[in-house]
Amino acid sequence: MEETIALLEKLLILGYDHISGSSPFEFKKKPTHGKWSKQEILGHLIDSAINNIQRFTEIQFEHLPYYIRDYNQRELVKANDYQNSETSELVQLWMSLNGRIKSLMRQQTEKTLGYPIVLSNGTIADLRFLMQDYVTHLEHHLNQIRK
Repeated sequence: MEETIALLEKLLILGYDHISGSSPFEFKKKPTHGKWSKQEILGHLIDSAINNIQRFTEIQFEHLPYYIRDYNQRELVKANDYQNSETSELVQLWMSLNGRIKSLMRQQTEKTLGYPIVLSNGTIADLRFLMQDYVTHLEHHLNQIRK
């Protein structure tokens, strides 16, 4: 888990630096109709963090295996109106949520990392996979933002 936490920390620094140095116009520009702006991608990462904090926490006390509940990503981005939000507020929230995620990751033991999870497609995984997948997902979307 240490490698996953180290990657998360690296990605947060890269993301923060890039977003802070971006022009507001470029950050809110939509590449094409129906595609998210970089600002909306950041909003999606906030929603992902919120949902994963809940998952990473609930698995500690819910009946196992823990069942992953999907969330409506497009509707959340729209409902939260990330496009018209203050970028600085979103960055602060994103950084804070990921600080909490790092703390949750650090608290895990080999036993808890092995807690079974049933993904929405029926595949069996564990908490370690879910935490690593969260960081992989974040990296993917940060690469989109940094393009």
